Formats: sequence, C-alpha cells, structure tokens
Amino acid sequence: MATGFFWDERCFWHAGGNYAMTLPLGGLVQPLAAGGLPENPETKRRLKNLMDITGLSAELDMRNAGAATRAELERVHPASYLDKFKTLSDAGGGELGQRTPFARGGYEIAALSAGLATAAVDAVLRGEVENAYALSRPPGHHCLPDWPNGFCLLANIAIAIEAAKVTHGLGRVAVIDWDVHHGNGTEAIYYGRDDVLTLSIHQERNYPTDTGAITDRGEGKGSGFNMNIPLPAGSGHAAYLAVMDRIVLPALERFKPDLIIVACGFDASAYDPLAQMLVMAETFAEMTARLKTASAALCDGRLVLVHEGGYSEVYVPFCGHATIATLAGSTIEALDPLKPNFTARQPSARTEAFQLELIADMAQELL
Repeated sequence: MATGFFWDERCFWHAGGNYAMTLPLGGLVQPLAAGGLPENPETKRRLKNLMDITGLSAELDMRNAGAATRAELERVHPASYLDKFKTLSDAGGGELGQRTPFARGGYEIAALSAGLATAAVDAVLRGEVENAYALSRPPGHHCLPDWPNGFCLLANIAIAIEAAKVTHGLGRVAVIDWDVHHGNGTEAIYYGRDDVLTLSIHQERNYPTDTGAITDRGEGKGSGFNMNIPLPAGSGHAAYLAVMDRIVLPALERFKPDLIIVACGFDASAYDPLAQMLVMAETFAEMTARLKTASAALCDGRLVLVHEGGYSEVYVPFCGHATIATLAGSTIEALDPLKPNFTARQPSARTEAFQLELIADMAQELL
C-alpha cells in the first residue's frame, strides 16, 4: 500500500487575510499570496508543486475528499458557532475570533479542510493506505469548540478523531503536535478525557502566550493525558530529537494508542518568520521516521499527519517534502538548499547542553 496524500486546490483559495486591501476576495476571486497575514496559500501550494516536480507525488496515493458534514462538525463545535460562522461566510466574510479572518465561502473551505483530515484517518483505519498526509488549510489546532483562533476556524484533527470513533469505534488516539505554537485548541477539547493523549512540543510563550505550561496536565479523567513540552527559543535539531526520544516515544509506549496523529506544523524551522527555533527539514524527517517505527510497533503502522502551520514560502516545501518522503519510504530527495546555513546556526555546545538538561528535567516531570 502507498501513502495517502489528501489535498484539494480549493483549500489554497481560502482567503486568510485581507487586512491591507479592499479587494472582494472569495467566490471566484482567487486570494493573493500577500493578503495581510502570514497564513497564505503559497506555503502549501509550493509544497505540492515541489512534490510534483521531483516525482514524489507519483509515488503517493493522491486523493481528494468531500467536506466534513454538519453532523461531523457538531461532534466538536456547537451549532450556535457553526451557524454564526456560516452566516458571516455567506455575507462576504469577516472575523469571529482572534486572527481568523475569512472571505466569502470560508465556511465551506474550512469544512473541506476538516474533511481532508477526516478522510485521511478513515482511509488508514480501513486499510486502504499504509499511512496518510492531509494538506489541510485552513489549519485547526488553535480552534476551540466555540472560539476560532490563530488562523484556525475548525478543529480539523478533533473532527477527524470523533468521526472515526463513530464510524470505526476507534479507541485510544495520541495527538503529537510539533507545530511551534501551542496546540491549545486540541488541548481544550480533550482536557478532561483519557482516550486521547495530547502532547504539544512548542516554543514557550510564543502563541498563545497564556497556554502551554508543562504543569497543565488535564483534569478529571483526563488528568495526566495532556502533556506540554515548552522549549526555549533557539532550540534546534538535537533538542527536538531529544524530546522525541526522552518524552514522546516513552509516552506513546505507555499510552499504547490505536492511532497516532501528528499536528504537522513546519514553523519550528530556522527560516520561519513567526518563531525563533532552529529546526531543519532533516529534523522533521527524522521525527517522522521515529513515529513510523513507533506506530508499527504500537498500532499496526496507523499514522496520519495533518498539516498545520509554517509560514516560510521558501522553506516549508522542503520541510514538507522531507517529511512526506520519509512517511512514504521514498528515496526521492529534494536537496535542502539551506541546510549548510542552518547547520552553522545550530546552538553552541554550551547552549545545546542546557537545552538537553532542560529536556531531561521535563521528562522526569512528565513521565
């Protein structure tokens, strides 16, 4: 079986920002790359284009999907929020939460983005594909049930999980969020539950600034099933792999999930404008390889990556290509043109030693 790749051109037409212009975005007016917000179509479109050019796309099971249904959305989001979102979308767009502007048709595109994640999970659970990547846009990990936030309008991963629980009777799910920003939406949705392990690796106090503390472990039945790993700015390749080896993999072995989902943001890269981390494309590939091995041992290889953030139009395509090629076991490479620069910018030995000691301390506290 091949790796499934779920995408739709219409997701690239989501108008995520129109602050600086008065163009009537939405409908048949394709959004500009620079619409006022960093979350624009080009990081995703250029990833897909790079895969086409290198031939990686030809090795994948390229799939489309329908939008998530209203019933699927209502398992996570209250009807009142969905009604408000749809009404504003039909009226030409606007903004409901914080940093979540959208144009006409934004509701339908967000439901399609959630549908891609839902279809990716469904295909893996049905055994139609070995594993899967959903190129979802708009992203979802900041969205609370009734409060859109940080470019996220619907909680894509949570919608996919809840659909799979109904359709497949899915049991335990681990969500590993390596987007550089804290996955506060996913955390909030599952904070009181013990059937979903939420684990977020993020830059401390980047966004949101008031969530993501290591002491936030869940509540009630969910106590101990939420894990935050806030890393200091400047963390690089060695720190992220240490987090995987010292915290993530042991947590997965203890939890024994039936499915692993990654909230796959590429904004921890050294070239991202919204963070101060030093991760390389190679880092994402190696983290993916570790989760492939873990999923094979723990849950018959059931692994799904759902696209989240990443705001460098130049570098996201290389991070994504390395990740997806690793997921698919492909030998096709897109040589990282910035690796020499990023290797030279990795933390000094003294700083790296501090970071690794901090990670060891967090491992003791969390495990």
